[in-house]
Amino acid sequence: MIASLDGTVAAIALDSLVVEVGGVGYRVFAAPSVLTAAVPGGRLKLFTHHVVREDLQALYGFRTVEELGFFGLLLTVTGVGPKVAMAIVGSRPTAELQLAIMQQDQAVLVSIPGIGKRLAERVIFELKEKVAAAGVAALVTVAGQPPAEGDVVGALQALGYSLPEAREAARVGLGMAGAGASLEDRVKMALRMLARDEPAPR
Repeated sequence: MIASLDGTVAAIALDSLVVEVGGVGYRVFAAPSVLTAAVPGGRLKLFTHHVVREDLQALYGFRTVEELGFFGLLLTVTGVGPKVAMAIVGSRPTAELQLAIMQQDQAVLVSIPGIGKRLAERVIFELKEKVAAAGVAALVTVAGQPPAEGDVVGALQALGYSLPEAREAARVGLGMAGAGASLEDRVKMALRMLARDEPAPR
């Protein structure tokens, strides 16, 4: 299992690139935002999902662990393969997509090329509870923070965000949602803030 690659960009194609590590070139499928930012001869680190099947072995690369984790979650949806999952992940910031699923906003998913209404409905139906549960299942109180903020931090960390990102988003999100807001509402506000701050795919 190849979990990440850190090497030199040897070649760039329409839907993939070759990363050379220790004299070995690895072909990695990636989103347009990764491909356009890559420079031949430049250094690149990608977090990878290694697909191994009887008829296929392929690597899919992502800039962040959040994108990688969300890609893996999408693959659990009936009828969603690596190509469709990559199209979804590469379309918008991860937090924006997670928020759309939690809010059952089909329009966001249908706006992605190749994603029809039925598939959007299926993604939301199969993932809305998983996305919410991923945040709620790991509720923790971070030392030195009010419990409400610590809950949001723990939820965001369970969704794959780093501690500094989670702390800042929780702080801002709590202020936007208000002290009486539910955990779900506070997490939604924090995700909204993260979606605003993440660089949009190009």
